[in-house]
Amino acid sequence: MNTPDAEQPPAERPALRALLSYARPHRGVLGLVLVLTLMGSAAGLAQPLVIQSVLAKLMTGESLREDILLLLCLLLASIGLTWVQAWLGERTAERVVLHVRRGLIARLIRLRTSELDRTEPGGLTTRVTSDSTLVQHAATGGLIQLVDGGIHLIATIVLMGIVSLPLLGITSAVLVVVGIALGVVMPRVKRVTTEAQTSVGEIGAALDRSLGAVRTVKANGGEAKETARATQAAERAYRAGLKGARYQALIAVLAGLIVQASFLAVIGFGGALVAMGSLELAALIGFLLYLFNLGGPVLSLVGGTTALQQGLGALERIEEVRSMEAEDDVDGTPPEPSGPPPSVTVEDVTFAYRGRTPVLTGTAFTAPAGRVTALVGPSGSGKTTVFSLIQRFYDSDGGRILLDGTDIRELNRAELRRRIAYVEQDSPMLAGTLRENLLYSAPDASDEAIADVLRRTLLDGFVASLPDGLDTAVGSRGLALSGGERQRLAIARALLRKPQVLLLDEVTAHLDGLSEMALRRTVEEAARECTVLLIAHRLSTVTSADQLVLFEGGRVSDHGRHEDLLDRSTLYQDLTATQLTG
Repeated sequence: MNTPDAEQPPAERPALRALLSYARPHRGVLGLVLVLTLMGSAAGLAQPLVIQSVLAKLMTGESLREDILLLLCLLLASIGLTWVQAWLGERTAERVVLHVRRGLIARLIRLRTSELDRTEPGGLTTRVTSDSTLVQHAATGGLIQLVDGGIHLIATIVLMGIVSLPLLGITSAVLVVVGIALGVVMPRVKRVTTEAQTSVGEIGAALDRSLGAVRTVKANGGEAKETARATQAAERAYRAGLKGARYQALIAVLAGLIVQASFLAVIGFGGALVAMGSLELAALIGFLLYLFNLGGPVLSLVGGTTALQQGLGALERIEEVRSMEAEDDVDGTPPEPSGPPPSVTVEDVTFAYRGRTPVLTGTAFTAPAGRVTALVGPSGSGKTTVFSLIQRFYDSDGGRILLDGTDIRELNRAELRRRIAYVEQDSPMLAGTLRENLLYSAPDASDEAIADVLRRTLLDGFVASLPDGLDTAVGSRGLALSGGERQRLAIARALLRKPQVLLLDEVTAHLDGLSEMALRRTVEEAARECTVLLIAHRLSTVTSADQLVLFEGGRVSDHGRHEDLLDRSTLYQDLTATQLTG
């Protein structure tokens, strides 16, 4: 199954071909822009010829009416064509960047959890913002500047040759020398751009780190430390920007040198030819006009090449995202789950996070259908990892996980996750309102169903006390809510989608005694309609579970009811003595 805008170019293709693929869907409009640009350039090229004719007629006393009229028409045509091509070019550029950003957004949101574990979010978002803008300029304006500048330059040189071959020889010598210098500088622009964009991504990553845990930063007096971290990233971006500025200044000097050095050479040599009678004054003036006109195509070539190098540098960072593994089976609308709740079987599962020692080593247990199974054990023994594998946030390295005998790898992720509801330990909320968070996975839920889950999770009184009710904003990451309110809202959201399997990860951590008792009743009610697996934080939560699964060192060391484990397991006795706070 393809993700939206999945036709983006694969990372292994050459960067220039990948860049052209972004322009290809707009080739019709870009072709029109190029034609208009060339027509505008042609109108500009014709003007020196007319001016040369005007100068010649001034010397002979002929009428200038037709030439002046033609010159005015050429000027108006050049202005009009420039305006139209500029508007079409900018509009196309915005469409290109929208296309790039759509594809990147779709890809980033579908990246596998393992990829996100090792990549800073701030660095990824800069691909969508600043990098995509550089690709936009390269894929549209940069390419058009290159083609127009090249054709314009060739046409200008041909016309200069028609006016005077000796003067063209002098000019060409200057062009070759400066062109070699530009050829040395230009490739470095790409490297500097990549370095600068990477540094900008580091700024975003540093700010995302501190703003995402702003209360922790403030509570621990970490403002200066986090400021220093972000400032260091900004200084690296500044140094990279300075490198780019030096190259840009050098390129500007070289581009200007082409015209200035050529002008001095032509004035000296051309003046001598006029003095000797080998060249008419009108021809020298016409040649000088073309020489000044030469600055336009040269600047177009330089600007286009610079934009291309910057775009290729940014494209390398964008293509890094294309090379990351993504979940390609999460789109579409999966069927509503039907039938009785399934059993969940974990069969000899092994798993290790990338670059780390194994977390699970031959883990095996079965959660009976329509029952409550509690996972208990010391911290780091693999309980939360099992939940991540059941959801296929990761795939196990060995073994299988079965729903009623069906390997979850045989189900696409969209269907699997539609059957499962997961309440995380920290119960994060998305920026928005209570209603938006509550209806996130069940947008068509009725008012009666909403009222029922609010009552069952003891949120009805809280919502009623708010002036805006369910339309109250929860703040960034839900920080406007208490930990207990976030947990109860997360549970209500999970219940509202009517799952077949309910995963609860230490959801009583922030609840008071009254709320915990209500949750226990809610879980018992939910078990009549779905299979419940919970990771216990408190002893009072697990004593009523139908089955306890005891984890130790990435394996299941025992299972049974509370009383059974209390009789025969020393580890469980130790855990209960500390109220299962491991």
